[in-house]
Amino acid sequence: MGKFDTYIIPLKSLSAGNHSFEYQLNNDYFAKIDSPEVRKGDIKAVVNVKKTGNTFEITFNLDGIAILPCDRCLDDMEQPISCKEKICVKFGKDFSDEDEVVIVPEDEGEINIAWFLYEFIVLSIPIKHVHAPGKCNKAMSAKLRNHRARNINDNDDENLEDENEDLTDNEESGNDPRWDKLKDIFDND
Repeated sequence: MGKFDTYIIPLKSLSAGNHSFEYQLNNDYFAKIDSPEVRKGDIKAVVNVKKTGNTFEITFNLDGIAILPCDRCLDDMEQPISCKEKICVKFGKDFSDEDEVVIVPEDEGEINIAWFLYEFIVLSIPIKHVHAPGKCNKAMSAKLRNHRARNINDNDDENLEDENEDLTDNEESGNDPRWDKLKDIFDND
């Protein structure tokens, strides 16, 4: 018995129509996957299989929390996961995972969805994942503050969260003060 046998769906033995499978992806699941992106979590996966002829439409609904290292302070943080994905599966001679169609060998007649579940979780994680303002490890934030590049106008009392809020405000208003000085050069000509 393999470590991912729980996630095997016996496609060949399914009758026509809709079938539902539920999985609880916890720390044990993430330890078995053994990948560096997500190592802990608690995510409920509802997998619906719709069989029509020799084609299977598999829909994945994932909701829960993944535990990741914060990009800023490296402490663990909770990242909400909520996604809905779909793949189409057909029978063929050899296994193939191209585009949105997965070919499963007809003589096997089953698909193991353990890695698909993990890929959908990882793809739903934002590129930048940091704690909410004020929640980062204080000691690490202080060390980062000591080693960052400073402008003449920087105030030592500012923290990284305030800096991120200022950048977000400028992005929303469409005005970046760093470019204003360059605009003055063209105005003087």
